Amino acid sequence: MPRSARDTRQKILREAHRLFRRSGFFRAGIDEIAAASHVTKRTLYHHFESKDALLAAVLLAQHDEVFANADPYGVRLSGTPRQIVDVLFDKLVEWSATPHWAGSGFTRLAMELADLPGHPARTIAHKHKAALQHYLTEVLAAAGLEHPGERAKELFVLIEGAMALILIHGDPSYAQTAATAARRLFDPTRTSEAIRLPSDA
Repeated sequence: MPRSARDTRQKILREAHRLFRRSGFFRAGIDEIAAASHVTKRTLYHHFESKDALLAAVLLAQHDEVFANADPYGVRLSGTPRQIVDVLFDKLVEWSATPHWAGSGFTRLAMELADLPGHPARTIAHKHKAALQHYLTEVLAAAGLEHPGERAKELFVLIEGAMALILIHGDPSYAQTAATAARRLFDPTRTSEAIRLPSDA
């Protein structure tokens, strides 16, 4: 692809990402994206055959950008499990307190397309979240934690759940609540407690 064509494609991706993130998939129109990119609709459709294909390309570019970094969460996760949790959730608290923070674009768009299970953007969102969870598994395994896959899944639920609730309630304190829960989960002095079911009464 000639340099000028690559530059045009990147400009469209950049503006589409900004508008999809700001307005959502359905509210951001092709006319608006083309105008913001300073291209005609014909040029836009030359690079992307449909709005669906454009969204998928935007998410794939974001995924590749995140994982081009050795630390996809933007912080070095190493040391003991408790140190990993502290660093990770300190970052989440910092993120969520940023003005105009809007959570994970992958999650927001996947929820917006919840009734379209075959949409290519949902496939990429699944790939992205699975890769993040796998990264946490590798980090916890390197820290010597038993059953790192299961513990990474628990940690991931707290991270993603906190981000969703912050968006729903507009309350960043959910990041602190998730951090407290994660620290309890990874407390080396914590003992398993039997759960008493109603049938046991």
